Amino acid sequence: MARLYHLPLSPFCRKVRLILAEKRIEAALIEEKPWERRADFRRLSPSGQVPALVERDGTAICDSVAIVEYLEETRPDPPLLPTHAVERAEARRVAQWFDVKFHTEVTTHLLHERVYKRMRGEGYPDSNIIRVGAANLRAHLNYISWLAANRRWLAGEAMSIADFAAAAHLSVLDYTGDVPWDQALAAKDWYARIKSRPAFRDILADRTSGLPPAPHYDDLDF
Repeated sequence: MARLYHLPLSPFCRKVRLILAEKRIEAALIEEKPWERRADFRRLSPSGQVPALVERDGTAICDSVAIVEYLEETRPDPPLLPTHAVERAEARRVAQWFDVKFHTEVTTHLLHERVYKRMRGEGYPDSNIIRVGAANLRAHLNYISWLAANRRWLAGEAMSIADFAAAAHLSVLDYTGDVPWDQALAAKDWYARIKSRPAFRDILADRTSGLPPAPHYDDLDF
């Protein structure tokens, strides 16, 4: 069985976990705290970052984008990239939007302050940073709602890596109760659809010690 080194509330690890599950690929989950800088892990992942996927033969693939592309090439069923080049480009663009822009403007502000500071023993959350992240999140939800209202899925007619990238980032913020779903109903409807997929089952079962999820986190009818 393959092994996935991950951190439960990392959106990049969750994106890989969701795609593994959607493709029905079994992988043993090994929790890795990158800030501990374990030498054995750094031999697998030169950057020292999660996720890292290790195949049964010992081959290690690192970085969530590289892992997703690798899985799409080696396990193409079901496909999570469209057939046509323009549509594939759009799916990659939207996925990149969440992995870079959304992550920089929203996830790092909220998740770092609320979760990682505590896990690393780095002090109390900064309310000013949280306020900025919350404001940025509302702006991004407007964009997600526009995509969801004008397309069947975020990047087009077919579900793709874009949906799983977006869902991964939103799921960690939903865990902490930071997403104002009632202000973005089209985004909420889209998230409810993807949240109801069997691939989401293990994500919704995640629990972090000392940090319980928001009451609606694992409610499929939220």
